[in-house]
Amino acid sequence: SFDNALATLWMAFQPIVNWRSKEIFAYEALVRTTIPEIPHPGALLEAAERLGRLQELGRVLRDRVAQAMLTNETASFFVNLHSQDLNDEALYDPYAPLSRLASRVVLEITERASLDDVRDLKGCIRRLRSLGFRVAVDDLGAGYAGLTSFAHLEPDVVKLDMSLVRGVDGEPVKQRLVTSMTALCRDMGIWVVGEGVETAAERDTLASLGCEHQQGYLFARPGKPFPNVAF
Repeated sequence: SFDNALATLWMAFQPIVNWRSKEIFAYEALVRTTIPEIPHPGALLEAAERLGRLQELGRVLRDRVAQAMLTNETASFFVNLHSQDLNDEALYDPYAPLSRLASRVVLEITERASLDDVRDLKGCIRRLRSLGFRVAVDDLGAGYAGLTSFAHLEPDVVKLDMSLVRGVDGEPVKQRLVTSMTALCRDMGIWVVGEGVETAAERDTLASLGCEHQQGYLFARPGKPFPNVAF
């Protein structure tokens, strides 16, 4: 089942927008499968982990994203990395398809997974930046180590987890957290993206708190290259 999923998987893309300027800022690449036994991305990752094939999966995903990027020569793309991908020397190959497009790629490292098993994490990040990649902390606010990964990775982009975004218009504590994180990141020259925006009230509240870059079903669902946004 995993072999079949690997052979037939495809990449969906979801726009990340700048709400104030009404522009598409980038697209996030999201894996999709058509195999009933592996019905969603989480199941695909679990199968790869059980089989010891996470790095193989990561290589296929990066190559598929690079193929899609060749059909869009201007946009930036966010590409998810599993922590184990950082131990894969193929990630640092300057001649790999995605490395050739590194100036338009932001590598998302999830805050939900431990980075403890990554060998020389700061060295890995330096190598990626030397190739031209930018780095994002994904799912900030719902993860494994709080702000520890933020400090270690020194990211170019921070993505606020949807648990902070959901209902933010009616929850003062979430508003204060978003305000504080956005102000901190602005001071450090870091872009902030609010994930999982589903309502106009969430959108407008985030924008009023300084989080203008947003992503979610309100703007567009993930789809084949490349979904448009009706602003």
